[in-house]
Amino acid sequence: MSDFRSRLKGKKRIIVKIGSASLIDPETDGIDHERLENLVKVLTDLRKEGRDVCLVSSGAIAVGSKALGMSGKPDSLPKKQAYAAVGQAKLIQAYDVLFEEADTMTGQVLLTAITLENPLARENAVNTFEELFKLGVIPVVNENDSISTEEIEQVHTFGDNDRLSALVAELTGADLLILLSDIDGMYTDDPKNNSDAGLISEVEELSDEMWDMAKGTASGGVGTGGMSAKLAAAGIATENGADMLILNGNDPENIRKALEGEKIGTLFTAK
Repeated sequence: MSDFRSRLKGKKRIIVKIGSASLIDPETDGIDHERLENLVKVLTDLRKEGRDVCLVSSGAIAVGSKALGMSGKPDSLPKKQAYAAVGQAKLIQAYDVLFEEADTMTGQVLLTAITLENPLARENAVNTFEELFKLGVIPVVNENDSISTEEIEQVHTFGDNDRLSALVAELTGADLLILLSDIDGMYTDDPKNNSDAGLISEVEELSDEMWDMAKGTASGGVGTGGMSAKLAAAGIATENGADMLILNGNDPENIRKALEGEKIGTLFTAK
């Protein structure tokens, strides 16, 4: 076990981001409740171990689309925002029920780019997170899609909630960011198109070569963030003192395995 892997055991404040592809059942286009229940159990266990835990969750637009009986992605910004408004309510309800069953309190935090850029709003957000952690609450975070367009229009090149989760890690002073994806980690090439692509276990420097490898891996289906978005998140997190892991979210137990030092996923080491 490398020193980088062994130090994961001691992480005290962990941000976990789950993407739409890991949250939505491809057969029903609805929430994968079994996977969500397993994720909640793992996060609750981490909280009971004395760690601060925060969940950044995608999926509002996809869940809203399903609830409204729509198929495919919405084709206009107003529709996306309306679907997000419906889906966010459904999503937080699902989380609230599961966390309550696990005897853990959760609280919803909706952020916009303005919140993170305005000094006073930023300070208020920091204070809110700190108080929630003190109370033993697990915050569930998403961008406020119904009024904010930065994420769903992907104006920022970082894209999706990968960037948001990295900014939350920076905002809260987290020492670990975990991105749950639909693949095992970062590969030397897109494993969906190249069977010879190899998994990269640890990354200490985001090289130009690595950025080139990430190009052309934009997520399909219900997700919007590809590997380039995850590299951008890694840049933000590691520059601010947090390690970052990309893990396969199909099995939330991978979180526990990684924190025990098992060599899974791709670990980006903090500066």
